[in-house]
Amino acid sequence: MSIELKTLTSQDIEDFSDLIDLFENVFEMKDFTKPDNKYLQGILAKPGFFALIAKIGNKVVGGLTVYVLDQYYSKKPLAYIYDVAIATEHQRQGIGKALIKYLIDFCREKGFEEAYVQADRVDDHAIEFYRSTKISSEGEVVQFSYLF
Repeated sequence: MSIELKTLTSQDIEDFSDLIDLFENVFEMKDFTKPDNKYLQGILAKPGFFALIAKIGNKVVGGLTVYVLDQYYSKKPLAYIYDVAIATEHQRQGIGKALIKYLIDFCREKGFEEAYVQADRVDDHAIEFYRSTKISSEGEVVQFSYLF
């Protein structure tokens, strides 16, 4: 099985759309309506956002999205990993670990200070996965949200 890892550009709208479909499926999102391709292309073009995918053949089987956060403590940005998913039939085959390694290499090359991700305490599968990816540290975080 040959896996292609790729950083998407604004020209990769089909792959980005497929990644969002994958998120919808893996995260079991109900009543989700995907924005149109013009909007998604604009997201991909933003310098504060990027997406990485894993493909087998022509099929997107995994991916992650990252928001770039500029700091005031350092000139080096942070990479906030927002979503990570692997197609159910391809989980536990090393694709997620390969994506995280690809992200780490990308961030080092681009001069980032740190990449980080959050997982809900009740999501044992995600916590187990992240612990298996050679993390630098692990903290206990409580997240508060305000919905509008």
